[in-house]
Amino acid sequence: MKRILFALPAMMLAGCAPAATTAPGEAATAEAPALSPAETLHQSLMVLDSHLDTPAYFHTAEYTFSKRGSFEADGTHVDLPRMNEGGLDGGFWVIFTTQGPLDDASLNAARTAAILRQISIRELAAKYANDVELAFTAADAERIFASGKKIVFQSMENSYPLGKDATLLETFYVGGLRMVAPVHFRNNQFADSATDVTAMFGGLSPAGEELVREANRLGLILDGSHASDDSVRDMLALSTTPIILSHSGPKGVYDHPRNLPDDLLKAIADDGGVIQVNAYGAYLEALTASPERLAAIAALDAEYGTDTSTMTPETIAAYRAARDEMDKNFPPPRSTFEKFMEHLLYTLELVGPDHVGIGADWDGGGGVDGMTDITDLPKITAALLEAGYSEDDLAKIWGGNMLRLMRAAEAAKTATISSPVPLN
Repeated sequence: MKRILFALPAMMLAGCAPAATTAPGEAATAEAPALSPAETLHQSLMVLDSHLDTPAYFHTAEYTFSKRGSFEADGTHVDLPRMNEGGLDGGFWVIFTTQGPLDDASLNAARTAAILRQISIRELAAKYANDVELAFTAADAERIFASGKKIVFQSMENSYPLGKDATLLETFYVGGLRMVAPVHFRNNQFADSATDVTAMFGGLSPAGEELVREANRLGLILDGSHASDDSVRDMLALSTTPIILSHSGPKGVYDHPRNLPDDLLKAIADDGGVIQVNAYGAYLEALTASPERLAAIAALDAEYGTDTSTMTPETIAAYRAARDEMDKNFPPPRSTFEKFMEHLLYTLELVGPDHVGIGADWDGGGGVDGMTDITDLPKITAALLEAGYSEDDLAKIWGGNMLRLMRAAEAAKTATISSPVPLN
C-alpha cells in the first residue's frame, strides 16, 4: 500500500527531524494534527490521474522530480514530495507533441521529439527506481501500488508524430505506451479537433480509422479528449473496446468546444467508457482577462505571431520565456474548486460513478483557486463523501474505472508482439 504521509510540508519535515526534548517547566511541543477521516480514506485509496503533463518539465534546469516545488514559485503541480502529500499514486504520464505542418520534415521532427519524450519518462523510472516504476498492465499498477511506489503509465496526447500511418504505434507500445489520443488543438492527419476552426474530415480520417484499429490490435486505450464530437462518435463506432476522455468535461455545465454534450457522454458510458473530468479553468467557465493582460497578449502576438508550428526552436524558447514572464506580471484569471466540483458532480449524476474519474490536466494548464496543485487532492475525496458517494464509489473514481478500461484493452488485444521492455 502507499506510504502514508501527512498532508502538510511541515508535518513531513517533522517526521525527519530529531525527537524534541522538553525541559522541566517548558511547554510541550504541539503534535501535528491527525488526518481527518476523509484524508485517511484518501491516503488508503489508489489515486490515479489520467493526464499528467509533467514530462514537459523533465530535462529542464528548473525542475527536479525529487524536490518539492510550488505553483506559486515555479508554476509546477507535480513532483514526488507533493505526490506523497496529496496521496497521488501516479497515472498516465504524457508524451505530448505540439501540432505542426504535415510535411515530411515536420513529421520526422515530431517523431523524434515524441521518442525523446518517451525516453525521458523511462529515464525517470530508472533514476528514481526506489520510488516509481513503469506500469504496462492493470496488474502492474496494483502490484506497484502495494509496494508503496508511484505508478508510471504512458499516454500519447496528439498522434501527429506517428506520421502518415499508424504502424509506428507499435514502437511506442513496446516502450510502454498504453493510451493514445488521435488529435490535439488543431486538426491533423488522423482526426478533426474540437478546437480547430473548420473540420477537415467530418470526424476521423481514413488514417484515423486505421489508428483506432491498430490501437485495438495492440491493446491501447483510446482517448477522445481534444477530438471533435464527430471524431469521438467515430471512435465509439469503430473501437472494439470502451474509450476514455482523459481530461474533458460536460457541455451541460459550460458550453465550450472542449466539453461534450450529454448525449455523447452517455454514449461513452453506455459503451463502458470513462469520462475523466479536468480542472482546466478555461473549460470550466468563461473567464475574462484583465485589460493589462489582454494588452500584454496583443503585444506578445505582435512580436512572435500566434502559430508556433512555424517558429524555430530558438524562437519557441524565447516565446515561452516571454509568455511565462507575462503570466507572472499579469496572471490569467482562474476558476475555482467549487466550479470544478460542479463539473465533476454533474458528470457523476449524468453517467454514474462507474464511468467517471479525474484527469485534472496537471502541469498542462490545470489547477484552480482552492486546488492549486496535487496536494489539494484530498479535498475532492472530502467533497465526494459529503455529496453522498461511498468508499467503493471513490475507489472506482480515483483509479478503478481507469484500470477496468486497461483490462478491457488487454483482453481484446490481438497483436503478437515482443514483450514490453522493463527497467531493472
